[in-house]
Amino acid sequence: MAFNLKKVLRALLFSTSQPLSVKDIQAAFTRFHEQAALPQVESEDSADAPAVEPAPAAPLPDDAPPAIDPLALAPEDPELYVDVPSLITSTQIRETMDEIANELREADQGLVLIDGSNGYRIATAPVFARWIRVLRNEPPPVKLSQTALETLAVIAYRQPVTRTEIEHIRGVSAEAGLNKLLERELVYIVGRADLPGRPLQYGTTDKFLEFVGIKSLSELPASDVLSNRQIDEWLQKTTAAKPPTDAEMGLPLELGEGESPNLAGVDVPAAEASPAAEPPASAGDAPATTEPTP
Repeated sequence: MAFNLKKVLRALLFSTSQPLSVKDIQAAFTRFHEQAALPQVESEDSADAPAVEPAPAAPLPDDAPPAIDPLALAPEDPELYVDVPSLITSTQIRETMDEIANELREADQGLVLIDGSNGYRIATAPVFARWIRVLRNEPPPVKLSQTALETLAVIAYRQPVTRTEIEHIRGVSAEAGLNKLLERELVYIVGRADLPGRPLQYGTTDKFLEFVGIKSLSELPASDVLSNRQIDEWLQKTTAAKPPTDAEMGLPLELGEGESPNLAGVDVPAAEASPAAEPPASAGDAPATTEPTP
């Protein structure tokens, strides 16, 4: 069997539980050629040592299954290591990985190829998640609350971001949402901001990329609401806003604060009485009497 890149990559994927990046694969091919270039020197001790015959195996019962030679299960095929290209490009690796992913999907055997932020890895299909939890005796996953999702979105688009900035943007406390995200390892403490008090700054983790199904933050959908430029302008307006002064409110100023606004009284002319209307009688006036006509 001649060299087959697809079969080699498939074997490498099944050989490790860790993500396999393009650089890891290229480094493996580089080491292969480095080891092939080394001279094969046979050890003198092994050459002079007398051959030792293996001890006879103990007889097996008649109903025992036949013995299996472990070397016969996976013999090394010399042709698999012939004509190995000295350079495997990243394009070749990605195209071959896409073919493997399509074959696994069409086979529908419960395995999928995930192209994550750290590389490629074989995983069980999501439809079998419940069986995996039963095997591991794990509780079902708990969904994130709306508060935690909003906090996570602000951190993802704004990072590194402080808790004060998150609360300014959302308008409510972010303590509960941050604690939940830190517990789920979706965010982590990046460092401290160069601000008074040196507040902590938060950013997203690689687990967050797997959570949303992207390989890098550049794949996040564009947002006009959470863009850094608009958030900067909004925060600058909200944090730099000053309460109105006494002069703006029309209140008298203290000594040395400047001239007070015009607080002189304003005379409002009274409305002229109608000629037909008679002034009401005062309480001290005697009531008018009418003498009878003789």
